[in-house]
Formats: sequence, C-alpha cells, structure tokens
Amino acid sequence: MLGTRFYNQSFRKLIIAFGQIFNNIVIQRTNSTGGVTARIKVPLAYAPKEKFLVRLDQQANLESREFATTLPRMGFEITGLAYDASRKLTRVQKYSKVKSGEDGKKMNYNYSPVPYNISMSLYVFTATAEDGLQIIEQILPFFQPDYTVTVNVVPELNIKRDIPIVLGNINYEDTYDGSFTQRRAVIYSLSFTAKTYLFGPMNNQSVIKQTQSDIYTDTDTTSTREERIVVVPDPTSADANDDFGFTTTISFFDDSKTYNLTTDTDE
Repeated sequence: MLGTRFYNQSFRKLIIAFGQIFNNIVIQRTNSTGGVTARIKVPLAYAPKEKFLVRLDQQANLESREFATTLPRMGFEITGLAYDASRKLTRVQKYSKVKSGEDGKKMNYNYSPVPYNISMSLYVFTATAEDGLQIIEQILPFFQPDYTVTVNVVPELNIKRDIPIVLGNINYEDTYDGSFTQRRAVIYSLSFTAKTYLFGPMNNQSVIKQTQSDIYTDTDTTSTREERIVVVPDPTSADANDDFGFTTTISFFDDSKTYNLTTDTDE
C-alpha cells in the first residue's frame, strides 16, 4: 500500500547532488592594473526566485541604513516532474544484497525504478553585469548540453546511478531602473532537466536454502505424486554472498502419498 513503508530519499539526494555542482563558484575583484583585490565565494541556497526578489525589493533604496541582502547570491529549486516513458525498464528486474549483520539469513531487495525527468531552475543574482558574467562563465562550459553526476541512490543495495543534468534555457534580466539611489539587480535564470530514476521502498526476505518440486501424474494435485526434485546449495553452509554451486536430488515414488505444506511431511 502507498505510504506504508519508508522510502529512500531520492529527491533529497538529487537536490544535494545538484547543489554540489554550483557550490564552489568564486568571483574576483580587480583593481585598475588587473591585480586581484578580493575573491568572493558566491553563497548558494535552496529557495524560490520570488523570495529573493521580495527581499531585494524591500531593500531597494541604497540610502537606507538597514542591513541589505548581499549580492552576488545564487538559489535553486525544483519546478516540475514528468514521467519519461522512453526510459522505462522491465518491472520484474530485481536488485538484491545480503543484509549486513544477518550472517546471510536476510536479504534486502528492490524492484526496477521509475524514470522521471525533474525540472530544476538555478537563479543568479548579482549587483553588476561583470559579476554575473563571471559566474555564468564558470557554469556554461561544463554543460554540453549535459553534465553527469553519480548518486548513491540506495546505499543498502550499493545501487549507484549516473544522472545526466541537461541545461535548457538561459534568461537574463536587469532590474536597474529609477533614480541613481535605487538598487540594481542582474538576474540570470537557468533551467535544467535531471533524467533520474525513483526507487520504491526497500524490502527484505529470508535467503532460500532449499527448493522442492513435486511432479504429479496429472495436473490435478490431488492425484498421486510421481517424482520429487530437491535443490540445495553446494556446500549447504554457503551464504548468499558466497561462490557456490547446486546439488539436485531427484526421487521417485509409488506410495500414493502427498506432501503436506502445513506439517512438512508426506501423508
């Protein structure tokens, strides 16, 4: 049922991976001779564009002595999700791994993930056109038009995915108008699409150590059994992570008995 089990945090991991791409942007201040006078690391936050704009509008007057929002600054957010049928995988594929600390008796497993395109936007706010160009020049060369990040989406199963992040549109705004005392804000809006996969909840089950198949004389299971096939690992002490083979034992019967699942005996 929906919402009854703990899901892996696919969105959270994608947001962290996306933010890490832009978390080391630095701009330089230079003097008239070209010497570097300051290096400023541009802060990054997960927040909608409107929040930054409201903050800037509240402090638009440079003559105000109130504390002003420092520029440059960057923000990003998820703007949409869309199912991608072109990347659909078979539903019956299964990922599994022996549960740590259970001595091979339990196994974690998960089924095929669902492909989704996650739309994300990155906003760059600067006070000058030069600062904006410095930031953009540190981003665009890496997207041709995509940049791939590797995310450990399900650590318990050691499932890692390469997620292409594709750069789409780039919009430019310059809010500089009014008197010379009005604050200026140069805004770049970059749209991205992350082609990711979303995994459902992880389950666990006991490791199967023996299989038994009874073959009857007719399709009606109330008829007389004729043959039994038992398969066990070789050696029998092997765990799920070990390198092992199988031993198959075939037995024939003419005693007219039937196997009882409840009592685990032939009756």
